[in-house]
Amino acid sequence: MTSTVRSLSLSLAYFLVLLDTTVLTIALPDVRATLGGSLAGQQWAVNAYTVAFAASLLVGGAVADRYGAARTFRLGVGAFGLISLACALSPTLEALVALRALLGVAGALCLGGSLGLIAQLYPDAAERARAMGVWAAATGSALAVGPLLGGLLVDLAGWRAIFLINPPLAALGLLAAKSVVSPRGTRRIDWAVQSLACAFLALLAQAVTGRSPIAGAAAVTMVVLLVVVERRSHAPALPGGLLRAAWPELLAGTVANFAFSGALFVLTLLLQEGRHLTPSAAGLAFLPLTLPMSVNPLLTGRVVARYGARPPILAGLVLLAAGLAGVACGDLLVASLIVTGLGLSFCLPALVAGVVAAAPPGTAGTAGGVLNAARQVGATLGVAVLGGIGDALLVAAGLVALTAVVYAAGSARRRVPAG
Repeated sequence: MTSTVRSLSLSLAYFLVLLDTTVLTIALPDVRATLGGSLAGQQWAVNAYTVAFAASLLVGGAVADRYGAARTFRLGVGAFGLISLACALSPTLEALVALRALLGVAGALCLGGSLGLIAQLYPDAAERARAMGVWAAATGSALAVGPLLGGLLVDLAGWRAIFLINPPLAALGLLAAKSVVSPRGTRRIDWAVQSLACAFLALLAQAVTGRSPIAGAAAVTMVVLLVVVERRSHAPALPGGLLRAAWPELLAGTVANFAFSGALFVLTLLLQEGRHLTPSAAGLAFLPLTLPMSVNPLLTGRVVARYGARPPILAGLVLLAAGLAGVACGDLLVASLIVTGLGLSFCLPALVAGVVAAAPPGTAGTAGGVLNAARQVGATLGVAVLGGIGDALLVAAGLVALTAVVYAAGSARRRVPAG
């Protein structure tokens, strides 16, 4: 099996994970028409998945490092297919929200396993960077396909159809990984630390999404407990030195996902409820934004392999800020969406390569979990915050621009590894 084919095979299941992030967004008006509910209920139909996904990513990475990436990957993919069937049968909005949360946990296992497998199969830094490019291109395709496929399925058969495409793809993912074997790791799991981390991430999302001061206070309490228990733990959730080495990448990933997910939510409602486009027409409108994310990561992987992660991350943040500002102003909308997509497709693959390369040996799954937990927290907060304020896209553009400045200053103090 060639390197490219192997990378695509490992990326198939995570394609599913990201597809479910965007495919439901375009179906929200139909969900509301069928199951009822408020704007907050629609936000939770999206956020139940991203909250659970974010809260479980550290656990998913730790389980992959401890019990083997291949075993974890197969468990996550199988569960994803089965839970998707249950989502399609949801009788109420509350049931859909609960099942979407379980789907997020399965997605975290998929991601932890796939990143662990890539680190295992590609120990050379340059080869791993190129493999990450293929992985990011395949998963970026999910962002491109999601709105369009979701719109077509909703127009043809209603929102339930979007979950019925997952089981066949999950079965293909299981077949692709059936012959891959990963050794068990020696790094132990402190379940108290992992549980506190999950609780903190979930409460933080609830505090912002539900505007709940009680949840906010509980999140503060939980993070204090987490720091205390983490310092005393025999198996801390964060690899030693990872935060100190990779905080600029973690910040950039959080803000990039905040801006993208929030903008996607705002634009979906604008196109369908403001401009009265059909779901399929709205999906087509997103293609200039999402198509670059299925092609450009291949180039990004080569750039990272040759020059390191810093140049494409910085360029991606600048392009993302410029694109969002252009969309907010309404001028040259298609061109601005393309620039936004190019920015994301430069930034996100390079972030993964940089953080995994900074991880201590045997902790690639955990390091990937840390980055993606930060990104998914950003995605959840983006929907919650930008979905409820005016001039949301300009706010997102300004925040990304500020992050580019902070990243440039922070990363200048050390050279970001190539992969």
